[in-house]
Amino acid sequence: MVLGSGKRRARRTLVAAALTTTMVAGTAGWASGHEQRPLTGPPPGTASWRTDDSLSVTLPDPATARPDQVSAFFATLSAADRHRLVARHPSVVGNLDGAPIALRYEANMLALRSERAQALAAARDTARSEQERASARARSERYAELLAPGRRIIAFDPRGRGQIAEVYGDLTAARHVSVIVPGSDIDLDSFDRAKDVYGTPTGMARSLYRAADARTAVVAWVGYTTPVGLGLDAATGRLAEAGAPRLARFVQGLTAVGAPEPAVFCHSYGSVVCGLAASRLPASDLVVFGSPGLHADSVADLHTHARVWAARDDSDWIAKVPNVELFGLGHGADPVSSSFGARRVPAERAEGHTGYFAPGTDSLRAFTDIAIGASS
Repeated sequence: MVLGSGKRRARRTLVAAALTTTMVAGTAGWASGHEQRPLTGPPPGTASWRTDDSLSVTLPDPATARPDQVSAFFATLSAADRHRLVARHPSVVGNLDGAPIALRYEANMLALRSERAQALAAARDTARSEQERASARARSERYAELLAPGRRIIAFDPRGRGQIAEVYGDLTAARHVSVIVPGSDIDLDSFDRAKDVYGTPTGMARSLYRAADARTAVVAWVGYTTPVGLGLDAATGRLAEAGAPRLARFVQGLTAVGAPEPAVFCHSYGSVVCGLAASRLPASDLVVFGSPGLHADSVADLHTHARVWAARDDSDWIAKVPNVELFGLGHGADPVSSSFGARRVPAERAEGHTGYFAPGTDSLRAFTDIAIGASS
């Protein structure tokens, strides 16, 4: 029997969807994922911030105030009043998009010291189980690492698996800025892990910062709840939908305080977040690599003024993921296909799913040119 073209397309779509379901379920040898609850809403300490009238003014609501409004508010304050707010509400100021960069660094150091003190107290609490005390000790050591001199933490939220953003370079004076958005299995404990360095936002950010010129700053941003493993969370846009407004707000916060529009580099599932945030991102470039799709059929569907780039090396397993979007599964068209319309980034020397920022690769060279505005 000869099928009509419409039936053939429908059959191919259903087969691809079934294959996607099989793969994310783990029967193709992939890791099984665990459903995550996304962290949403304003930063911790917001309730106290909202009721604070110590400056005899209404403080901007972290949940509703735009980053440009936050920036304008802080511009009206004296240095003493700014630091007073940092001391009283470090968790809010440290995560308040549109607040001055230096204040956010200061606030997050205070928040980290406070969390470390609580973790140390929990580790010494004999009323707790040994497992709880061991977990508290590990977390206190994690906080101590983040408190090391010279680290610039621009966002820190210990809730859930933890979220964080770290800056490399002088963000306040940078002529060029880049933001790294990671994919699955990244959180407070793993964002700068030693294993698989170039698969972490910190490893990517450091590599790009070292390759670029001194006028460039790079932000490793882990501001959304990432999927764990390659289960249904990785196959759907649920976590990306929760993360997209957080990414958009973070980037808006950078430009609100005078930073140039950044190049945003989006790895793997992070590209799904970037695709959903694209229309709200004040970015010069949107670079996706190792991407399963952006929930868009073409660059035009992203509704962005940014230049859109895509990279995938031949050994990246993500190429085996069907580019479908059906019944909530899959992330749509392949961004490296000619029909999508993205500018292609060479990646012949990159290896695997996490090798794009490795030194000596053509992809890193191309990323560096994009970061410093040298690509056309």
